Amino acid sequence: MSAEPTTGLGHFHEQLEQLKQRLLDMSERAEALVDLAVDALLTRDAGKANAVLAGDREVDALEIAIEQLAVSLLALQQPMARDLRFVITAIKISSDLERVGDHAVNIAQSTIRLIALASRITPDPAIEDMARRARRMLSDALDAFVRADGTLGRDVCRRDDQVDALHDSLFRILLTHMLEDPSTISAALELFLVSRNLERVADLATNIAEDAVYLAEGKSIKHHAEDREAGSVAG
Repeated sequence: MSAEPTTGLGHFHEQLEQLKQRLLDMSERAEALVDLAVDALLTRDAGKANAVLAGDREVDALEIAIEQLAVSLLALQQPMARDLRFVITAIKISSDLERVGDHAVNIAQSTIRLIALASRITPDPAIEDMARRARRMLSDALDAFVRADGTLGRDVCRRDDQVDALHDSLFRILLTHMLEDPSTISAALELFLVSRNLERVADLATNIAEDAVYLAEGKSIKHHAEDREAGSVAG
């Protein structure tokens, strides 16, 4: 009598693991696109920028596959409690990762326009630092979600302030360039768009980290910075 339920439960957990793996694959692909887009910017490589535009289709396809699997799990397995939270949140996270891919595309498009402008403005260290921090946040946020690690999720949320500060600093640098030499305005605005897109990647990583806390603890910390800090003290 127990064989049939065990088989069904085993199949359900296999599907959950498949969903986790697809999320990790999508995150890895989205992170790679951000890396490639920033590399294209720093090297002014149009070929790499165009590769980002082509690669975004793979991220879009992964979002559809994840959504279909998640909906199938909800309809056929009717998960409960934590498993239900995981499946529902996985759908939202796949949407966030798809938007990360879109931001990588935006950076690549800015790169193509910058190449045409042939500008010599290169605040590369600040952009490199932003990109490194945002990408690490994204990777750690997915790890926190898959492992249901609320402590790591809260840590990722706190790191968002660092990326925001770099974004503000870069704006001041670019503003100085524009004031000193109006001919740099177009290029400076493109670099500001790059910075803005990297800042949005960090915001999306924060969203995923907040979802990780929700999965682990069953509570939402969105819009509640004090909860994040409380978690840090408790940890």
